[in-house]
Amino acid sequence: MFENLTDRLERSFKMIKGQGTITEINVAETLKDVRRALLDADVNYKIAKSFTDTVKEKAMGQNVLNAVKPSQMMVKIVHDELAMLMGGETEDIALKGNPCVILIAGLQGSGKTTFSGKLANMLKSKKGKNPMLVAGDVYRPAAIEQLKVLGDQIGVPVFTEEGNKDPVKIVKKALREARNSGNDLVIIDTAGRLAIDQEMMNEIAAVRDAASPHETLFVVDSMTGQDAVNTAKEFNARLDFDGVVLTKLDGDTRGGAALSIRGVVNKPIKFIGSGEKLDAIDVFHPDRMADRILGMGDIVSLVEKAQEQYDEREAAAMKKKIARNQFDFDDFISQIKQIKKMGNVKDLMAMIPGAGKALKNLDIDDDAFKGIEAIIHSMTPEERTNPPLINGSRRKRIAMGSGTSVQEVNQLLKQFNDTKKMMKAVSGQGGAAKLSNMLRTK
Repeated sequence: MFENLTDRLERSFKMIKGQGTITEINVAETLKDVRRALLDADVNYKIAKSFTDTVKEKAMGQNVLNAVKPSQMMVKIVHDELAMLMGGETEDIALKGNPCVILIAGLQGSGKTTFSGKLANMLKSKKGKNPMLVAGDVYRPAAIEQLKVLGDQIGVPVFTEEGNKDPVKIVKKALREARNSGNDLVIIDTAGRLAIDQEMMNEIAAVRDAASPHETLFVVDSMTGQDAVNTAKEFNARLDFDGVVLTKLDGDTRGGAALSIRGVVNKPIKFIGSGEKLDAIDVFHPDRMADRILGMGDIVSLVEKAQEQYDEREAAAMKKKIARNQFDFDDFISQIKQIKKMGNVKDLMAMIPGAGKALKNLDIDDDAFKGIEAIIHSMTPEERTNPPLINGSRRKRIAMGSGTSVQEVNQLLKQFNDTKKMMKAVSGQGGAAKLSNMLRTK
């Protein structure tokens, strides 16, 4: 996500690196390249020009402190303006009404149906909502079936009416059913087209009038760049939607839609989606996205993802086991499962400042722990709880059972023992000092 834009901006800032002061000449040269980088990322031309003009005005008005280099000041100004360009502040979804009605709109193939399932899952697990999904796409049987599958996976009812081709009637019946069943949230998935047409716009407007939604979200495929922005303008003119959802941010997206859409339609980006998994949905934070675009990582989001999987009782029990030197392979694989729940490994590592660039050309498997898990699952219960039992013959058996080599088994055992020592060192008093001494002796 945004890899090319990040690289281009880094090259732009190098033009001013080493300069003692900010001048009109070095600022102009830097911003000329920044504007090219934005245009190459498919950012709207008027927005790119307005953005660089604003940055120039602010840069020329800055008195650079001795402790701050001109290049650092420029990065700070560009960061702040990028965040403002994408909305400035985080805008959450409005959950009001009983039931609260959320209408999902967009073109076919933008990811509306998948997003509907993700949103229902998120609001159920994090907000304690009791949602109902409504299959309002009467033209694509596959969309109805897809929504049913998603509903089954997350334990959410899906309202459908076989043979009914009138989405307005379906929505009205769904709302009555939701009230009778005690569902306090209704998410309506609507039909899309491959392109905007009058029939489509009339239909979605009629569905909106029938549903009286508390929130209307427009879903766009971020890989379509300026086409997504132009489509958003057309939909907004008819629906006056409340927010934008950017999907497929894990793909080869140049970032133009994310950087342009707020400025064009004056509506906030509320959610982003990256991947097909039902937990691959995040609230959109303009400042954090600016961090990621400038290669600064997103440590706040990483911590939040970790906290979502954090269980205080489990953590307390784990701390006691570590203090008693009882940490075993069952605990080790439990921690791996917690990490996997947080999402794609490469995406998580890219949130660490500076790691994104280092990982750019690395092909990290989405299931990077597969080999480790295979080795641990090939151990007997006794071996997992008492690793010192694993002698040479046992290592050969484990390697054969896991489809790995004895060398890989040995490597995992060494990593496990090193990890166990470090965890033991930092668990007691003066842990940081002990760890520091350990690292110095290695």
